[in-house]
Amino acid sequence: MADQRLVRGTRTRRKIARHGVDVASLEGLNGLSIGRLATDLGLSKSGVQTLFKTKENLQLAVAESAREEFTEAVVRPAQTAQPGITRLRALTEHWITYVETPLFAGGCFWAASLPDFDSHPGRVRDALLLHRHTWLTLLATELRRAVDAGEIAQLDVGLTVFQLDAVLNAANTALRLGESDAVSKVRRVVDGFSAPPC
Repeated sequence: MADQRLVRGTRTRRKIARHGVDVASLEGLNGLSIGRLATDLGLSKSGVQTLFKTKENLQLAVAESAREEFTEAVVRPAQTAQPGITRLRALTEHWITYVETPLFAGGCFWAASLPDFDSHPGRVRDALLLHRHTWLTLLATELRRAVDAGEIAQLDVGLTVFQLDAVLNAANTALRLGESDAVSKVRRVVDGFSAPPC
């Protein structure tokens, strides 16, 4: 009986966190509240409070749910592609699908959430920055592999990752505003630095 309660509690916790991702992708993590999510999902506020205890714990659970879904939708499918420029292009294409579909109601979860926490040290900021660092490191790794394999010309990997990250964030905003040509612009930028060496 106790095991069934734990299973139900885990399932409910995941459901709340996943709904929280959609809310945060629209309003940022500061737009979350235990009462709001309880009302949205037809749950008791006290029940949600019991599962998460604090708003910070709720925000952390939501950030983790977003990370897991992003990994499944963008990172994991690209791992089947050949390392280097082919995998980088696969990551970019899966990222485009992630925001174009979109996976979360408001587009990119991190674009909506990071601005609230970039100047506020703490556990939530650390969790958001860890995901950002992991993602940028992944892009840098594939760029370095492409350069080392002679697939693309020598370039400043750090600068190129910075530029790609800026373009992806700009594309997320543009797509939210209905600018459908943002996708072709992302692809043109990737094509520009991923051309083979002369």
